[in-house]
Amino acid sequence: MNKHAFVLAASLLASAAHAQVTVDKPWVRTTVARQTTSAAYFTITSVQGGSLVDASSPVADSVEVHEMKMVGDLMRMRSLPALPLAAGRPVEFKPNGLHLMMTGLKAPLKAGDVVPLKLVVEDAAGKRETVDVKAVVRQN
Repeated sequence: MNKHAFVLAASLLASAAHAQVTVDKPWVRTTVARQTTSAAYFTITSVQGGSLVDASSPVADSVEVHEMKMVGDLMRMRSLPALPLAAGRPVEFKPNGLHLMMTGLKAPLKAGDVVPLKLVVEDAAGKRETVDVKAVVRQN
């Protein structure tokens, strides 16, 4: 292996080692005129475990982790300050369950648009990793 190929291979391995958090199949729900909220969905996996502690997007004033669940006969939604991520176990964000609630949208979201998201995951030692995500806008 020549020197350049070795450096490239080492660089790729180092990048993979830093990828402690992966996000699969991200998408955001479309909106209609004057609608100021939407939701983002995906599957997140943290190799080392930790907690999802923050989220943001330039298309919204606020992005929060929300949980929906049945309490008696009512569906309840609440904001979570942090979402635990067990090591190596995927956590699915889906309609009527966990989701990112995006409020204060700056413009309508049309099918095919791409929404940038930043997710912040904190490990047990308090080290934070920011994950950049590109979520495609679609209807359900």
